[in-house]
Amino acid sequence: MDWESILAITFIFGGGTLFLLAISPVGRAFADRIRGQGGALSEGVRRELEDSRAELLNEVQQLRTELGELSERVDFAERLLAKQREGQRIGPG
Repeated sequence: MDWESILAITFIFGGGTLFLLAISPVGRAFADRIRGQGGALSEGVRRELEDSRAELLNEVQQLRTELGELSERVDFAERLLAKQREGQRIGPG
């Protein structure tokens, strides 16, 4: 077979497949999504997602605060241990 016939067969079957996909419900949903009309979430689902997002953001902020406090405690403990070691090095005068 020559290249022209292979390309012709590919274009015929490929084009037919794309046409069938375009008229199927999946193709229509994909086209709506591309046009920006496909994000049809109900208000209940949208509200639930927004509430979940807000809760997650609050939890992340709380974790950041706790991590900052923990970091301060570790720094304090390190300074306290370093001060103890310096006192042992110098010894009584």
